[in-house]
Amino acid sequence: MGTIATTTGPAPAPSRVQVLLRRMRDGDEIAHLITLIFGASILVVTAALVYELWIHSALTRAQFGWKFLVTSTWDPINGVFGAWPYIYGTLVTTAVALVIAVPLGLGAAIFLSELAPQKVSSGLSFVIDLLAAVPSVIYGVLAVFLLEPIMRSTIQPFLKHTLGFLPIFTGPAYGFGYLTAGIVLAIMTVPFIISVSREVLMAVPQDMREASLGLGATRWETTSRVVVGYARTGILGSIFLSMARALGETMAVTMVIGNVPKVSASLFSPGYSIAAVIANEFAEASAGLHLSALIELGLVLFFLTFILNGIARVMIVATSRRGAGASR
Repeated sequence: MGTIATTTGPAPAPSRVQVLLRRMRDGDEIAHLITLIFGASILVVTAALVYELWIHSALTRAQFGWKFLVTSTWDPINGVFGAWPYIYGTLVTTAVALVIAVPLGLGAAIFLSELAPQKVSSGLSFVIDLLAAVPSVIYGVLAVFLLEPIMRSTIQPFLKHTLGFLPIFTGPAYGFGYLTAGIVLAIMTVPFIISVSREVLMAVPQDMREASLGLGATRWETTSRVVVGYARTGILGSIFLSMARALGETMAVTMVIGNVPKVSASLFSPGYSIAAVIANEFAEASAGLHLSALIELGLVLFFLTFILNGIARVMIVATSRRGAGASR
């Protein structure tokens, strides 16, 4: 009795619908969709923010154009507006803050990650994290009652006496002004630099430290050349994160900068910042040119932050590539 041989062809390929259903059952497609929505929401919020600032500043842009950025007159009564004193004040106070905060923060981060005992490092890191969470208005109040009198009676007269030949340290000692606002911003941004830089430095592989010490390098040479060099990208990121915080700070700066819309080379002089003038005048601004000018200031601050952070990103990428090329 013969047997009948049966042959079976290859199984049909699953359709796209079946593949999609299978991935959804496994959770891959759902996770991909949810994370895609979260990522896209950042672009949506950013685009909506720029759009709202752009359309509500149309009146000022149409009347003043690019002159809005380079003129210094701010006269709501006569309808004349120029943003240069506020842009200048924002840039100067941020620069002063970074000059003070970067070496202080980086030095403290190196000490906590490389030199301090573990218990001391953990305890101080907890305090630093608390300082980063303190509201800015608290720093402003402390600056008004503690820092401003010291600046007026001691620090500014000392700087004028010793470095008065420099234009930035001339003029009367008011106590408030660009320098005081910059110091307050430095105090506020130092915890960010310390916290992020410390974590980056502690993430450097221990093998690199041991290899450097084994080749005869001292502890400080290992820290400064190997550890800091390896972590420089993260350190730069912490610096520019603090810069973004300083650019947009409002209350603390408003309380100590003096709120005078003028441009002066002296750091002792009172000034104004973009965030401060928006906070002071937005509630009382009438609809029309004044309100449009304040909204355009917000747009200027947004693009200023965007440009500076873009430059920071380019610097980080260039530094990373240079470091990668040197290590080959």
